[in-house]
Amino acid sequence: MTTAQALVAFLARQYTERDGRRHRLISATWGIFGHGNVAGIGQALVEAGNGTRNANGTRNGDGHGNRTRPRMPYLQGRNEQAMVHAAVGYARQSGRLSAHAVTTSIGPGATNLVTGAALATINHLPVLLLPGDTFATRPADPVLQQLEVPYAGDVSVNDCLRPVSRYFDRVTRPEALVPAALQAMRVLADPAETGAVTLALPQDVQAEAYDWPEEFFAERVWRVRRPAPDMAELEAAVRAVRSARRPLIVAGGGVRHSGAEETFAAFTAATRIPVASTQAGKGALRHDHPADVGGIGHTGTATADELARTADLVIGVGTRYTDFTTASGTLFENPAVRFLNLNITGFDAHKLAALPLVADARTGLEALTSALAGRGYRIDPAYETEYTGAKEAWEEQVEAAFTTPDPTARPTQTQVLGLLDTLVTEEDILINAAGSLPGDLHKLWRTRSRDQYHVEYGYSCMGYEIPAAIGVLLATRTHERPRPVWALVGDGTYLMNPTEIVTAVQENLPLKLLILQNHGYASIGGLSEAVGGERLGTAYRHRDPDGGFTGPPLPVDLAANAASLGMRVLRATTVDDLRKALAEARSAEGPTCVYVETETPDTVSGPPPAQAWWDVPVAETASRPAAVTAREEYDRRVAARRHHL
Repeated sequence: MTTAQALVAFLARQYTERDGRRHRLISATWGIFGHGNVAGIGQALVEAGNGTRNANGTRNGDGHGNRTRPRMPYLQGRNEQAMVHAAVGYARQSGRLSAHAVTTSIGPGATNLVTGAALATINHLPVLLLPGDTFATRPADPVLQQLEVPYAGDVSVNDCLRPVSRYFDRVTRPEALVPAALQAMRVLADPAETGAVTLALPQDVQAEAYDWPEEFFAERVWRVRRPAPDMAELEAAVRAVRSARRPLIVAGGGVRHSGAEETFAAFTAATRIPVASTQAGKGALRHDHPADVGGIGHTGTATADELARTADLVIGVGTRYTDFTTASGTLFENPAVRFLNLNITGFDAHKLAALPLVADARTGLEALTSALAGRGYRIDPAYETEYTGAKEAWEEQVEAAFTTPDPTARPTQTQVLGLLDTLVTEEDILINAAGSLPGDLHKLWRTRSRDQYHVEYGYSCMGYEIPAAIGVLLATRTHERPRPVWALVGDGTYLMNPTEIVTAVQENLPLKLLILQNHGYASIGGLSEAVGGERLGTAYRHRDPDGGFTGPPLPVDLAANAASLGMRVLRATTVDDLRKALAEARSAEGPTCVYVETETPDTVSGPPPAQAWWDVPVAETASRPAAVTAREEYDRRVAARRHHL
């Protein structure tokens, strides 16, 4: 077998197992073919069950008389970065227990993987990258698309993937595939290490034949561990919780990755400790759970952020504590505040000089719940009354932002979310990643199920939404009927990466694409104004006579573009139009786009302002008044930053 054939056959026999349930580890392979992978991985995928019928009408086998080999389904993408995003969406929806591989040619096909790889690794989501590489044997030097590095003959463009991969290897001999493939699977299945894994495959090695050991193709089960906490760390954690008067939980993505939602709900029911959530952790509790106080940090709710300012113990569960969560080190103001971090990685568990509780989220919460129950711990009822009252007050602001009093008016962005809020059930999944929508969603969205809220904010990557929605649909299409999956995008995000609409059409996936047209980068426009950048380059408008971009909006028709790629498009101009279009899209059986131009919230209720700071440095010296004023505010804010030691 060739190296590529052996790799595909190996991947088809890898499984994960957690809690007694087995999953295919690599369930499909995305690919765009070029000269660097078409004769290797491309040919191997044909033999793995993706070929056409032979002249006699039979399906292609594996070329070696073996028709019992497991299939490796092939998925056709249009953009290499987008294929990784689709694989990440699939992995997240699959609980990190099943993943996709992505194969590309050499050169630009390989370097296009870098952004998606960074997103996967930052979010701790598994994806296997199989970029082609230049000849290992160097028959001609340089070959097409080869990067020549004068000081190192063994460097190729694929080395760009090293810093964004959790494991990287270049397979320069067929026999080197055996240890490389095993290490790749180990990392993909390890909940503490997982992320992007790269096996760079020189194009000649892919096509080279080798006599492989039969044991290489045996079924392997990689057990996804649930490490229990160290007893000394658990005792320290119990003492910290029992001594706290104003504890606050920060729920991160680790709650979801562990499948710990029920255990988490039991812990909060027993202790009544309020729960704030990061973007990745939103949905750890339903929005109507008494202990849920909403998002935390720069895009959080007033309820959660006020609790954070007075908390004496912050219990992080599966969170990385990014600057949005900590308000750039200014949010946790209590001089006596301490941190207790339950995390599967020691790296994250020790952040903010915390007491570490290194364990799987579910296992750790079970142990902590049991230990506290034996000692009768529960927060002061007055504290519970305080935060539940604050939560009710915040809900009034949510209602004001969602309300659409005039059905004939053009809706604001938050009113669009309000209309969607009235329509969805716990079945629906919302996907977003960048712009102003993540802030509005984090503050306002009422999450109804553990996996409804799918906002990628570890890398905040524009262009993630459409391909990720395809990945989620692929992960859920085994259900009796497909779950409604919504990709929410602004016009700036849409223009970044609309190509996978073609994939949704090809696969007849019932993607619901909601395009909000606001003629530019709304989020960065507001930030630019706040830091003295005066909104330069943030509007999609014609140039004015002075060289700026304040002319009429560009005559770009995104709805027509989506239609040209094969989607059914529903245009909405008013609140009433939009309500009907959203309902029609939700019930559609094929890929459907709802397009709406939104109103700026100048005269109607918009989203509540940021409830906490975010550090974006402002020019220390400037001649323009906007920047001078912004710097004064920056100096005031940055003075409140502290290190938690």
